[in-house]
Amino acid sequence: MKSDLHIHTLYSDGVFSPEKIVDTAIDVGLQVIALTDHDNVLSYPVAKDYLKKTSREDKLQIIQGIEVNTLYKNYEVHILGYFMDVNNSDFQNMLKVQQQARVKQTKEIISLLAKKEGIKIKFEDIKKQVAEGGSIGRPHIAKAITNAGGTTSVIEAYSKYIHDDSPVYVQRKTVSPQDAVEIIYDAGGVPVIAHPHDIDIAEELIKELMQYGLRGIEAYHRKHSPACVEYFSSMAEELGLIVTGGSDFHAPNIMNGQIILGKNFVPEWVYEKLVEEKKRIDMA
Repeated sequence: MKSDLHIHTLYSDGVFSPEKIVDTAIDVGLQVIALTDHDNVLSYPVAKDYLKKTSREDKLQIIQGIEVNTLYKNYEVHILGYFMDVNNSDFQNMLKVQQQARVKQTKEIISLLAKKEGIKIKFEDIKKQVAEGGSIGRPHIAKAITNAGGTTSVIEAYSKYIHDDSPVYVQRKTVSPQDAVEIIYDAGGVPVIAHPHDIDIAEELIKELMQYGLRGIEAYHRKHSPACVEYFSSMAEELGLIVTGGSDFHAPNIMNGQIILGKNFVPEWVYEKLVEEKKRIDMA
């Protein structure tokens, strides 16, 4: 099955609505997609309803997914979850904690921007960039700064204000990767570490997270070179973990006009292994 297991929508920092993701996925010939917005699961029912309404359920399968943003020893560690019971109380509580942390961080940054830099942005200017109930984050703050004339581009906003050394930046208080893995696993989901190339303590952390229920490594990712894919695939095999992958789609590639959804050449067996892993967890 041709799959893309890492996709973002307007419910976090993606630019497409769930409906547009469904249309695009079918257009590029995908058979399975996972919607993995940051810290919320709101896009899934919207996409499912749209697929049903347009009578194309035979064309595309949608997996309930999530990407949980966590911090560990100053590393940003993203944990993907697939097939979890989203009504599980611990899972729901984690989402609530993560959302509250996003709001608190954003309001503190807004206050510091006004005080220290004279840049005035409103919380509403940030909130309106995401779909109702979605996850606000750094890209939305950067865009609001730019829209307010604080910088000439989003890239400049990042380099001036959206990093740990900036006097107006406040780090978000997130759950730990250990907690995220354990909560997803206990909710019947398959926890996977996202784009591990970003973390130089990946191997050591992966081994630790396995004790909490980690079941996979995202080896196929647009940032991963063929050597990197090979490295993490070998590590997964050695540790008895599954391999997953996806485009980590946020927006079309403006430079060459391409939509990169599904352009990650994730092998067809990846989806089957994920389904097998879910069955194993259910039987445990």
